Amino acid sequence: MHNFVFHNPTKILFGRNTIDALGPESRAWGQRGLLVYGRHSIKDNGLYAQVTAGLQAAGLEIAELGGVRSNPLLSQVREGIRLAKEHQTEVIIAVGGGSVIDTAKAIGAGALVEHDVWKFFTGKKGIKQTLPVTTVLTLAASGSEMNSGMVITNDTTLEKFGFGHRLLYPKVSILDPEATFTVPPDYTAYGAIDTISHVLECYLTTADPDTPVQDRLMEGLIENAMTACERCLLDPCDYNGRANLLWTATLALNGLTAAGLGRVGFPMHLIEHSLSALYDVPHGAGLAVVILGWLQHHADTCAPRIADLGKRIFPSLGITHADQGAEQTIDEMRRWFCRMKAPVTLHDLGIPASDIPQIAENTKGLARLWRLHDYTPELVAKVLQRCL
Repeated sequence: MHNFVFHNPTKILFGRNTIDALGPESRAWGQRGLLVYGRHSIKDNGLYAQVTAGLQAAGLEIAELGGVRSNPLLSQVREGIRLAKEHQTEVIIAVGGGSVIDTAKAIGAGALVEHDVWKFFTGKKGIKQTLPVTTVLTLAASGSEMNSGMVITNDTTLEKFGFGHRLLYPKVSILDPEATFTVPPDYTAYGAIDTISHVLECYLTTADPDTPVQDRLMEGLIENAMTACERCLLDPCDYNGRANLLWTATLALNGLTAAGLGRVGFPMHLIEHSLSALYDVPHGAGLAVVILGWLQHHADTCAPRIADLGKRIFPSLGITHADQGAEQTIDEMRRWFCRMKAPVTLHDLGIPASDIPQIAENTKGLARLWRLHDYTPELVAKVLQRCL
């Protein structure tokens, strides 16, 4: 196990009736707030009315940025920054999934500088201060509610870049499983797959062969993501099913899984970011395809590790040999994705094989920023060929 520092400053309020605390928790950071949310779901399910009433009761003066979409856009962030500056915002309140929270984080960083916020994502500028962010989470998926990362798509250049900084952790995140009851089946599954991908990236890219504590933690999170997802699809209002999925997604990318693993990378996300930037596919749907292609491409070099994973999360397979076990694991994961009605090929996403060179070329900028030097467009194209 490598040396590590684990420090996560986000305060989590988990469970029923916790959303009522959003007003006082946000008011502690300022009086003028910017409320950031998505398109229509929180208004349809009553969460918007509950949140705004609570914020007003706590004495906050609120401006609003609604309409944040999946695969959030730089243009929306820029509009939020304009509003935040105009309103002299002191605290940003995000109510939604990872796209909304990432947008709020980017606004919080961009509202305190004069240069364009995209310079943070391209490494041309560093963050020195941010506005505080509080959140109410409505989708189990990204982990943004308890981590220091944010992902934004530049809608001019069609580049989707992720960036992390210690000042981007939300101050407070409220996780009420009941706020996820109305998440539709496809996005429930996509969120679980996103969660699984976060764990797989750490599990399969560490070079340390002796990390049993982290291994058992990661295998358990993957298993929990699968079983909780199945429960939620059977009964969308299964409180404990939603609770288990929500907390699993948060733990999958709050820094805990990577602790002690040494350097890890996110090559699956590198490739998927290009897919969703170019085609606007749901992030979890794109990951389902990329995960299978990446595993297949690395089945030889990572066979023992993939087989170990299969032994733990698919015990009924009775895996005994690494090479055969790796293939069995990949096949069983594909079958699970299919049962969750997730896409498993580029064709399922409506992406033709002829577009692979363009998709691969579009990863170059992020590969440089993430220091994934081995992931040349040529290698990415080979992985994508496995996604057909």
